[in-house]
Amino acid sequence: MTSINHPSATQPSTTGSQIPTTPLPPATILGYPRIGADRELKRAVESYWKGATDLAALRRSARSLRKATRSHLRELGLTGPSAVPADFAYYDQVLQVTTAFGALPTRFADLGGSAGEGYPGTDLPGYFTAARGQGECAALEMTKWLDSNYHYLVPELDEHTPLDYVPGFAAVDPTDGPGAQVLEAERAGEEVPRPVVVGPVTYLLLAKASDEAGPDFHPLDRLPDLLAAYGHLLGDLWAAGAQWVQLDEPALVSDAWDVPRQQVLEAVRAAYTWIGAIAERPQVLVAGTYGSLGDALPVLAATEIEGVALDLVAGQRPTAQELGSLGGKSVVAGVVSGRNVWRTDLEAALELLEGLRRDLPEDAPLVVGTSTSLQHVPHDAERETSLPADVRSWLAFADQKVAEVGVLARALAQGQQAVAQELALDARLREERATHPGVNRAEVRSAAGAVSAADRQRSPYAERQKVQAARLRLPLLPTTTIGSFPQTAQIRTARAAWRRGELDHSGYEQAMRQEIARVVELQEEIGLDVLVHGEAERNDMVQYFAELLDGFVTTEHGWVQSYGSRCTRPSILWGDVSRPAPMTVAWSSYAQSLTDKPLKGMLTGPVTIMAWSFVRDDVPRALVADQLGLALREEVADLEAAGIPVIQVDEPAIRETLPLRRAERADYLKWSVGAFRLATGGAGAATQIHTHLCYSEFDVVIDAVDHLDADVTSIEASRSRMDILPAVAEHGFERQLGPGVWDIHSPRVPSVDECEELLERAVAALGIEQLWANPDCGLKTRGYEETVASLRHLVEAAQRVRARR
Repeated sequence: MTSINHPSATQPSTTGSQIPTTPLPPATILGYPRIGADRELKRAVESYWKGATDLAALRRSARSLRKATRSHLRELGLTGPSAVPADFAYYDQVLQVTTAFGALPTRFADLGGSAGEGYPGTDLPGYFTAARGQGECAALEMTKWLDSNYHYLVPELDEHTPLDYVPGFAAVDPTDGPGAQVLEAERAGEEVPRPVVVGPVTYLLLAKASDEAGPDFHPLDRLPDLLAAYGHLLGDLWAAGAQWVQLDEPALVSDAWDVPRQQVLEAVRAAYTWIGAIAERPQVLVAGTYGSLGDALPVLAATEIEGVALDLVAGQRPTAQELGSLGGKSVVAGVVSGRNVWRTDLEAALELLEGLRRDLPEDAPLVVGTSTSLQHVPHDAERETSLPADVRSWLAFADQKVAEVGVLARALAQGQQAVAQELALDARLREERATHPGVNRAEVRSAAGAVSAADRQRSPYAERQKVQAARLRLPLLPTTTIGSFPQTAQIRTARAAWRRGELDHSGYEQAMRQEIARVVELQEEIGLDVLVHGEAERNDMVQYFAELLDGFVTTEHGWVQSYGSRCTRPSILWGDVSRPAPMTVAWSSYAQSLTDKPLKGMLTGPVTIMAWSFVRDDVPRALVADQLGLALREEVADLEAAGIPVIQVDEPAIRETLPLRRAERADYLKWSVGAFRLATGGAGAATQIHTHLCYSEFDVVIDAVDHLDADVTSIEASRSRMDILPAVAEHGFERQLGPGVWDIHSPRVPSVDECEELLERAVAALGIEQLWANPDCGLKTRGYEETVASLRHLVEAAQRVRARR
C-alpha cells in the first residue's frame, strides 16, 4: 500500500486555525430515516424516473422533506447547533461521496455533469444512471452495508480513477449536498445541522478494484488523493457555516477486510492526523458504528479530531485506560440502538453512561446518542394502532429512540429523580414483556430442545443427484427464475381490497389463481425449464410468512430503506415461533397442476426471516433460528406430500448477518447453517432443494454455503460479472450453481450476447454440467415488458451455450 506523507502539498492551509469551538449538545443521533414517514422521497424519486415530474419538482420535494425532518427532530428535543444530522441522500450515502469526487468508472465517461465536462455523472440524472444503469452501461455493483439489510453502491477504483473534489460539493446537485443543506437551514433561521459523510478509510475499504486496475492495486492506495478531496470538502462545509461534521467510519469495527489490520490502522492514523491539521474545517466527529472500534480507538485518540462516537450496543464498553486517552474530545455514547425496535433498558443504559462519565477525563464531554444512524428503523411506533397494545408498548421506533436519548441526557445532567416516571414505566413494561405467555411457550422450547444432529442431515449428494436427475429429466444448463414475478397494479389492488373487506376470500383467491395461471403459461411459452408460481399472493418474502406464523406481528407504516427507492416493512418477531397451518401448499399445488414441467415451491429461510425482521432481543438467536427451522421443516414435508418436486429455501441474508469480527464467525455459521439444514433435513432424496443468495460477497462464506448442502444454489453475479466464480472453483464446490446473468435491480434489459458471455464465463470456471441459468433475484419490482424481454434473452443465451456442448 502506498505510504502517506504528512502534511501533503495539496493540503489546505494549516496555519491560523479557525476551527469552530461550539460544543456538541448533550443529546444527538447519528442519523435519521431519510425516506419520509410516508415514503415521500420514494414517491418523488420514482415519479421523476417515470417522467411524471421534472427535476425541479424532485428537488422541491427533497427540500420540503429535509425541512420537515429538521423541524420534527427539534420538536422531539434535539436542540442546539449540530444536534440534528444532515444525512440526506437521494439514493445512497456512498454514491453521494463517489459523485462528489467525480470517482465514477470509465464506462460513465459520456455522462454530463453539473460541474462541467471534467466531472461526468455529478448531476442528478448522472447520479441515478450510476445507481440504476442505462442502455449498455451497467450500474455500479450493489452489496450490503456492513451487517445490515441496507445496500450501498460499490465504488470502482483504480490507479487513474478521478478523485478530485467537485467544486462546491455538487454531490449530485448544488442544492442537495451537505454544505447546501447547512445553508438551507441557515437561510430558514434554523440551528445549523451536522453534515454526515462517509469517512475516507471506510469509503476505500468498501470500494473494489475496477477492471482497469493493476494486479497489485488496492483502493487504499488512493488514500493520499482522497484526503486532498476530503480537505476541500471540509473547507466547503466550514465556509457554509457547519460547526461539526460527522465522518462515518463503520469499517473500522471489522477486522475482516482484504488487507492486514495494521494497514487499516495506519490508514486511520494517516487520514485523521492529516484531517486534524486542517485549519479551516468544522470540528470532526468520527463515528465508529456497528461494533467496537477496538484497536482503532487509541489511534483516533492520538489525532487532533474533536469527537468520537461509540456503538455501545453492538460494541463493547472501552476500558478505563482507553477512555482516559480521550481527553479533549467529545464522546458520543451510543447507548440507544439504531437497529432494533425494542425499548431501551433505561436503567441499564443510565448505569453505563454514569460509568463512562466517571472514567472519562474532565475535558471529554459525554454526549448521549444512538449506536448507529436510525435509518434502519421505522419512523414512529405510535402510528401502529393495529398492533396489539401490549406489543406496541414494548416498541421504540426512530421517534421514540430520539425521546429515549433525551430522557437519558436529562438523567445524566439532572439525576435519576428527574426522570423517575420514565424509569418506572420502562421497568413495568419490561416486566410485562418478560411474563407474556407468547414469549415463552413450553411446547415450542421443548421441540427445539429435542432437535438432534440427524435432523440436520440428508442422504449424500451423489445419491440425491441420481434420483433427482431421473425424476426431473432436465437439460444441461437448466433455466429458471428465482421465484417472484412482477407485482402488477391489479394484484396490489385485489390484495388491498381483500384486506379492507371489499373483496371476499373467494374473490381474492380467484384473482390470485388467474395471475398464477398467467405466469405459468408465460413461462412455458418463454421456454423456461423449471417453473415458479410467481408469488402473486405474497406482499413480501418475509412478511408473508410472518403473517402466518405465531410469534410475529406486522406493521402498517413501518417502512425502512433497503436501497435507493426500495423500502421494506420488516416484521417484528416478538415471541416463540410455530406454524399453525400450511402456508404455501395450496398455491404451489395449483400451479403444478397447470404444467407438466417441474415447479418450485418457494420458502424463505430461517436466517433471512430473522435478518429481515426485527428479532427479539431476549433469547439467543440460535434458539430463534431453530424454532423457524422447525416451522419450515413442517412446510417442506407438506410440499413434498403434495408432489412438489423442487423446493427453494431462500437464504439471501446468510452473508449479510455474518459478524464483522472474524472471531465471532464460527459460532454464527454453526447455528445459521444448522437452522437451514434443520428446515431441509427431512426432505427425501428425490426432492431437489434449492437456495438463493444475493447482493453480498458470496466468496466470503463459500465454505458455509457448501455446508448448507442444498442441491442447487443461485447467486447474484451479473453486476460483478461473475467475479465470484474463481473462489467457487478454487473451493471445489461440488453441487450445482446458478450464477445470475440478469441484474434485476436495474431497469435495463440485458442483451442475448451479454447473457451468453456471462454464461460462458461461468462454464469456463465450473463446467456446464454444474450450472443453471437464472436472473440475480426475484422479479417482483420489475415490469412485465422488461421481464419478458430479459427472460427470452436469458433462455436464448442458455440454448446457444447448450448447443455448443
